[in-house]
Amino acid sequence: MDEKTAVKVTNLRKEFILPQHKNASIKQAFVNIAKKNGKVTQTVLDGISFEVEKGDFFGIVGRNGSGKSTMLKILAGVYEPTAGSVELNGKLTPFIELGVGFNPELSGRDNVFLNGALLGFTRKQMQDMYDDIVSFAELEPFMDQKLKNYSSGMQVRLAFSIAIKAKNEILIFDEVLAVGDEAFQRKCLDVFETYKAEKQTVILVTHDMETVRQYCNKALLLDKGEIIEFGNPRKVANKYSKLNQEEIDGDVSKKNEKTESLLKVFLKNQEGRAKVSYGVGDTATVSMSWDGLDGVKSIGVNIFKQSGEHITGANTLKDGLDVQGKKQASINVQLPLQPGKYFVLAEAFAGVGERLDSSEDNPPHFTITKSDVSWSGMIELPHNWTIEN
Repeated sequence: MDEKTAVKVTNLRKEFILPQHKNASIKQAFVNIAKKNGKVTQTVLDGISFEVEKGDFFGIVGRNGSGKSTMLKILAGVYEPTAGSVELNGKLTPFIELGVGFNPELSGRDNVFLNGALLGFTRKQMQDMYDDIVSFAELEPFMDQKLKNYSSGMQVRLAFSIAIKAKNEILIFDEVLAVGDEAFQRKCLDVFETYKAEKQTVILVTHDMETVRQYCNKALLLDKGEIIEFGNPRKVANKYSKLNQEEIDGDVSKKNEKTESLLKVFLKNQEGRAKVSYGVGDTATVSMSWDGLDGVKSIGVNIFKQSGEHITGANTLKDGLDVQGKKQASINVQLPLQPGKYFVLAEAFAGVGERLDSSEDNPPHFTITKSDVSWSGMIELPHNWTIEN
């Protein structure tokens, strides 16, 4: 391995054997052996190869189930690979799972020394680092309490403090920003800033693409146990976001296809093509048809947040439009909404308050995708300022 390389992963493969039958008795165990088909092989990593150079701030991203955590546990020595190899050029400190290496029956103080021993440090070395660890974790009053009495946030602060103070040449962090309050997350990011400036070798797994863009100089995207994007962290982050959006759009489209109402509702863009995701401020076209539904005198369209908050509503009667004898209508709606999930409720009325049909059972869903939103709250209202002395 090249002297500049910190981690070299070559053709890494990991399989798990999944039993398909539980052995409730000795007799059942013999029956399952006789069947010879009681196990299934699950391939979690399939031929992964990459290198991390010394000084890299290396990001690993992927959706749940992509193989990220399994790969980190192989790097940390928790799992043995089924095939392939991992070479490390330096000592490694893993921060891969809350509670790994901790004993809940011991005090916070004892767990600091226990964790340090597992990382390969002597008691004298840990004594020298102890005050800094406790100070960073801000847990001075609690160090003689048993760890089982700590909140999850307190435990992750202590574990992270040990990892950064008792650091080695290579550091691994798995979703360190997913637990803890805002102040702790800010401290984590400050540490990342320092690591980046000092050229500390860091491998970071996260679902936060802004962290990848800001701190990483290299990244890879895992999907179904394979690398599908590698290199530029911005390209990797954008590919990850696109992958997630495609998944969301697929789910939304399936929901939108399930309709038995005579009032048919479709979401489109202004060019007339089907669309279920929009950017902040985009215009959506809601198209409706009600062939076979007689006596329709007005059509209403409402937009709701997925959690149930009513965003806005419009009605042809209120807007002075006559739909009697018609069978189709559409409305263009601008969407100055925060990123999130929403749905459309369309209704057909025979008179005021006399609803004939609606899309209530299967309303079309859509998403507003993430962007640089510059206001707080649910919607940006038109406004102007007056400044006086």
